[in-house]
Amino acid sequence: MKKLRVGLLVAAALGILPAQAFAQVKVKAKAAAQADADTAEADASADAAGEAGAEGETGAEGEAAGEVPGAEAGAEGEGGLEDICKIDPAACPNLDMDKEAARDIKEEIYAMQQIFALRVRRFELNPYWSFTLNDQFVSHPAPGLAINYYITNVLAVGVNGNYYRPFNVDSEFNAQVRRAARIAVPLTEYDWSAALNFTYVPAYGKFAGFGDFIFHYDAYIVGGVGAISTRPIAVIDPDNRNFEFEPKLAFNAGIGLRIFFNRWFAAMLEVRDYIFNDKLENLQIDQNNPTDKNTWTDETSLTNNVQAQLGVSIFLPFSFDYRLPK
Repeated sequence: MKKLRVGLLVAAALGILPAQAFAQVKVKAKAAAQADADTAEADASADAAGEAGAEGETGAEGEAAGEVPGAEAGAEGEGGLEDICKIDPAACPNLDMDKEAARDIKEEIYAMQQIFALRVRRFELNPYWSFTLNDQFVSHPAPGLAINYYITNVLAVGVNGNYYRPFNVDSEFNAQVRRAARIAVPLTEYDWSAALNFTYVPAYGKFAGFGDFIFHYDAYIVGGVGAISTRPIAVIDPDNRNFEFEPKLAFNAGIGLRIFFNRWFAAMLEVRDYIFNDKLENLQIDQNNPTDKNTWTDETSLTNNVQAQLGVSIFLPFSFDYRLPK
């Protein structure tokens, strides 16, 4: 009896295993067939959509193209992202939109604009007119000319000169005081000056004026060393004293502003201090020998000739090219 039961169990096991194997094979074959059918249907739909787009037809082929999953929704502005996710899940963005919307934005955006007028490798011709700011007794107006070459866009080396001799003016008030009160102060007049200068441009920008017109400007500092030729004016003993012009070592420093009207022409305003040791007329007269030149001058005095220079700047060559990064 026991042997009969064992035999029946073995027979049942042998009958079940082939059935399960056959079922698994059948399921796999069915899945493969379904995948091939889906691929064929997608290819047919894509071909139909391509033919409809190429031929511009709106009939049955257009409807066939519209049957492509997501095509009709994409035309209506809906479902485009979902279709991408269905076709290629790896390309679907995995973002929490609510979290991204609540995130603080700390991006820095730089709005860069090309400099209106490049100065590098250009010459600047700067004719100007200067007048004295800090001498209430005698003024020293003069025409002048500066020539600068810009080694970089902000650094230049150049020269400038002033011619004073015909334009020295003794104030009328000073002459009246000398005649009425017999009180005089030492005065000097200038002949010429020349200097080697270095210019640095630390700031440039633009501003609006006259409605919508945009002015471009730059501000600069300048300094240098050179010479200035001066002589005292004989006011204490003009009958015997007659001074000659003598050059002296002079330093200068100043600040300036240029306003550009185009890329090569600008108006210029500059304030510059010319510093030098000047000889002044001796207030005492040697009664025994008034013609002795050694007694005509007093000790030297540190002089600051602060003058404003108003003129124009002309940059050569007139045109230039921007060098863009590769």
